[in-house]
Amino acid sequence: MTLRTIDHPLGHAAAADEAPEKINVLWFIPTHGDGHYLGTSLGGRSVDLPYLRQIAQAADSLGYYGALLPTGRSCEDSWIVAAALAPLTEKLRFLVAVRPGLQSPTVAARMTATLDRISNGRVLINVVTGGDPAENKGDGLFADHSERYELTREFLEIYDRILRGQNVTAAGKHVAVEDARLLFPPVQTPRPPFYFGGSSEAANSVAAQMVDKYLTWGEPPAAVAEKIEHVKRLAAAAGRKLTFGIRLHIIVRKTTEKAWEAAASLIEHLDDATIESAQKVFARMDSVGQQRMNRLHGGRRDRLEVSPNLWAGVGLVRGGAGTALVGDPETVAERIEEYRQLGIDTFILSGYPHLEECFRVAELLLPKLPLAHATRSSANVVNMGPFGETIAGDHRPAARVGQS
Repeated sequence: MTLRTIDHPLGHAAAADEAPEKINVLWFIPTHGDGHYLGTSLGGRSVDLPYLRQIAQAADSLGYYGALLPTGRSCEDSWIVAAALAPLTEKLRFLVAVRPGLQSPTVAARMTATLDRISNGRVLINVVTGGDPAENKGDGLFADHSERYELTREFLEIYDRILRGQNVTAAGKHVAVEDARLLFPPVQTPRPPFYFGGSSEAANSVAAQMVDKYLTWGEPPAAVAEKIEHVKRLAAAAGRKLTFGIRLHIIVRKTTEKAWEAAASLIEHLDDATIESAQKVFARMDSVGQQRMNRLHGGRRDRLEVSPNLWAGVGLVRGGAGTALVGDPETVAERIEEYRQLGIDTFILSGYPHLEECFRVAELLLPKLPLAHATRSSANVVNMGPFGETIAGDHRPAARVGQS
């Protein structure tokens, strides 16, 4: 097979203090559930393969750069779902998780190379250490927080070398292999890019030395800036440069008033008992990132706008990314611009329900962003739209300029 080089970070970034000129926007495949409201089965939606296919194909046709598939026991397996969706899409990249401690680096490398080949080079790797000790033990991983990051470092050192085509024999504290190698390489060279998120010092150290793109959840810009600068310094000390991404929910409507109404609607069926039970689960986790998410709202409904247009209501019951940008398209674009100015070039977005919001974000928000990837052009649509429904089966509606 002839290898082709695909542009991705792999440790290269713009010069220090330069904002990226363009950004990539990814969507989210909700394999852990979807619906109109949080914390209730009311308005819930089945996330079977036909539905996931609709979301993936919508994101693909609308021009999103890629899609994140979550990982953990609350989700369908990200690799199997990505393998099912790859043949049904054309350009969409799939950000799937490797789990140090749950996979050997050699098996993970084979899975990565295989998915990269059958998708023709559309694999992105999300390195996940796991932040819930109870779930980790259920999966057979009993390492504590610091040990998991030691294990992750050893895993990545071997995984990286195997994907680059090396024969690897190594023996570490947690991971050992002998003559580990790939017979069938990935399409991307030298390998698919590694994405990684973590807020602890152990995580920052691994990020600075081992990965290509450091991810943060949606904290206020000042907190994100502090994290980015810290990881930049650690990477510079290791002779490396990283690129940066952020994970956010989006609630965008034609007016800011309508957007805040949609935010309130999302949690209108959420009762205090459900919030309390969710917060108890979050409290047992040793993830520093999850702790930072929890501190933004403290489980309270009366302090959810934690920064201008940054709403923490999702985090009342959802683990991981718990904040949403809320507003009209111009306002949300301005907030995204603030993060871009901090050095973020990758935005992983989502919204409830994910199919409808995939279209809404593409139609209202993406045209206002400095995208590095092309979105859908009306010139490529068979009926030469968009023009709305034909009036009386006779003529197209008149074009109206300036409406968002």
